[in-house]
Amino acid sequence: MANQPIELIVGLGNPGPQYDSNRHNAGVIFLHHLCKSYGGTLRGESKFFGEVGTITIDGRTVRLLFPTTFMNNSGRAVAALCNFYKIDPANMLVAYDEIDFDVGVTRLKLGGGHGGHNGMRDIIKSLGGNADFYRLRIGVGHPGHKSMVANYVLSDPSRSEADLIMRDIEDSIRVMPKAVAGEWEEAMRLLHSGS
Repeated sequence: MANQPIELIVGLGNPGPQYDSNRHNAGVIFLHHLCKSYGGTLRGESKFFGEVGTITIDGRTVRLLFPTTFMNNSGRAVAALCNFYKIDPANMLVAYDEIDFDVGVTRLKLGGGHGGHNGMRDIIKSLGGNADFYRLRIGVGHPGHKSMVANYVLSDPSRSEADLIMRDIEDSIRVMPKAVAGEWEEAMRLLHSGS
């Protein structure tokens, strides 16, 4: 299972300009910057319930997906695209906001639960309970109490927080060639050490 090449990268968020800069949109912000870095374009595709694109990273074709179904229904888009292109979840990376990490902490991970993240919960459900895919967890911090989480993630970070999140996104983009090639230990070492 380990060291699988990546064929699909999903960035989670909510559609619409009012959500563009929200903490909850960290995943799709990463996706947009990755797409731009490799000269790609995302276009709406109704049969995949989202915006899709294709980029080439070190000679490998990688599909990109931003589910535009709103966060809680992200799995519908993921399942549709995986089924159509016969992409195994083991060859997928999902980027999303992680409230259990401080701003400035971003980690790659293989498998695990949904951690209370509704987008991740729906994706795992849509894949029949299969959680064995890669994740890019972008730290956005925690408001301090679970009753405050919904409003917190649907608001914009401060300027200094946004700068740290963007730094993490740029660092994550730099390790994507290793990740896409299935060189996970090296990708994780580079990202987690800040090299």
